Amino acid sequence: MRNSRLAPILALAIITAACGGGAPATTSAVPTGTVAAAATAAPTPTPAPTPTPAPIKLKVAFGNITVDNLNAWLAKESGIFAKNGLDVELVSIDGGSRTMAALLANEVQIAQLGGAECMSAKVGGADLTVAGVLAPVFPYLFMVAKSVKTGADLKGKQVGVSSIGGSADIATRKVLRELGLDPEKDVTIVSLGSHAQRTAALIAGAIQAGVDDPPDTVKLEELGFHSLFDLAGKKLATANTVIVAQNGWLAQNKVAMQRYVDSTVEALAFARKNKAVTVAAMKKYFGSEADRGFDQAYDFFLNEVFPAIPYPRPEMFAEGQAELGKRNTKVLALDVKTILDDSYMKSAADRGVDKR
Repeated sequence: MRNSRLAPILALAIITAACGGGAPATTSAVPTGTVAAAATAAPTPTPAPTPTPAPIKLKVAFGNITVDNLNAWLAKESGIFAKNGLDVELVSIDGGSRTMAALLANEVQIAQLGGAECMSAKVGGADLTVAGVLAPVFPYLFMVAKSVKTGADLKGKQVGVSSIGGSADIATRKVLRELGLDPEKDVTIVSLGSHAQRTAALIAGAIQAGVDDPPDTVKLEELGFHSLFDLAGKKLATANTVIVAQNGWLAQNKVAMQRYVDSTVEALAFARKNKAVTVAAMKKYFGSEADRGFDQAYDFFLNEVFPAIPYPRPEMFAEGQAELGKRNTKVLALDVKTILDDSYMKSAADRGVDKR
């Protein structure tokens, strides 16, 4: 009986040897723990590094050399754009109307200009979205020549604006009415093209009045000009400078717009903590090495004008809509909410971008 049970086993051993089997595998003699240790010690292949995505290229235009546009200047100069994955080319264009023309011609992807220009373009057939309002109050003093003491002294005089229907024009007409003047009858409103040209015209004596802000107002005061009306102090809601893009581009580039908005919010927070760097950026874009006026500009805009999160709100467009509506009834019929999208600012706020 014993030998009969061994026969199948011996037969199996012979078959195994014939098929190339040899001695029992040595691993059968290795303790389980040793096998586990050997497996654990085996080198793990190092994964290939994930390539850093190329930054998104953007061409962004701003319509005037004014501190309203500090967000873009500072984001560029401090490296915030680069940190947020943007390669931004900033383009200075004289005046909001010309800046809007560049946007509509697809020469730039994002523009910073007046809310008034956006409303005019919208009723003219443009398809636009305003993602933020950088200057939600009129940031102006109404500067007049030394000889002008009251509003009545301006009758028959020349008053400068950048362009008819632009943000400075709306502010100027608001001031003139506050001073008891009829903008259409009592003065001659002169379109000069840009903020910088308006200041230059005051200095040259070509106009006797115009809205302006620091640092230019400091230089004007040194030359004998004075403020006849503090529009900034009234804290009147307006969309003086906005961030805007065409919807055709925006539909395919929401990530780029979000990064731009994030960079804006971050730059405004950075400015409040880094005065020296902020003033240096202002001086670079104004093209001035002089120190005068920039400390005042910093205090004025950071304390009186810029919000932490520049949300676009319908009420900021009301003054401009009423003024433009006097010459174009289509503007009065515009539902401003249709051109506003505050989701980009909300996203930045939800993620604490202003706390960076």
